[in-house]
Amino acid sequence: MTSGLRFPLAETPTAEEAETGRRLFAGQSDFVKGVVAMSGLPPADRLEVCFAGRSNVGKSTLINALTGRKGLARASNTPGRTQEINFFTIGADHYLVDLPGYGFANAPVAVVAKWQKLLKQYLSGRQTLRRAFVLIDMRHGIKSVDEEILSLLDSSAVAFQCVLTKADKVKAAEQERVLEQVRGALARHPAAFPELIVTSSEKGDGIATLRNAIAGLEP
Repeated sequence: MTSGLRFPLAETPTAEEAETGRRLFAGQSDFVKGVVAMSGLPPADRLEVCFAGRSNVGKSTLINALTGRKGLARASNTPGRTQEINFFTIGADHYLVDLPGYGFANAPVAVVAKWQKLLKQYLSGRQTLRRAFVLIDMRHGIKSVDEEILSLLDSSAVAFQCVLTKADKVKAAEQERVLEQVRGALARHPAAFPELIVTSSEKGDGIATLRNAIAGLEP
């Protein structure tokens, strides 16, 4: 990590921290329900984190890597296919929430508008939501479609942390260029948490760091 750098990479957890994160995600993880209206939300009785990202950013794969369960979150080859807010239990006292993929939605305009309304209601009205993790494809950096969700998180006063995915697909020199672009974009967003996490679900890179970030959140 470079001293004084704005939006540095999150430090690798200590062995003790990594074990705490591992234990959290080694507990029982189950799909609870898919929600299409605020009335269908499960009770707000535990700490909650949500994952957002444009279609095909690798959200389901990352959730499966975190939990060590390959089939927990179902990936779709059709962009925009996931139309629900999907709730998963993590251990006894956490919810992990998979938000609908945004961008390239394979759905009518009216349906997309309904998703967007539900997303806004959820982000602004869920008191137990402690942090949003916004997934950004390391091959592409932050795009205009990502800016929409980042601005929505700002206006909803929800702290968000950027997680770069698919790092194994990008060479080191290109990674630095993308990180610079991401840092520049995040500087415009007051709700951005000031550390980045770089992951590769395929290689396992950054998984312990992300687990640690979630395990360290206060109820």
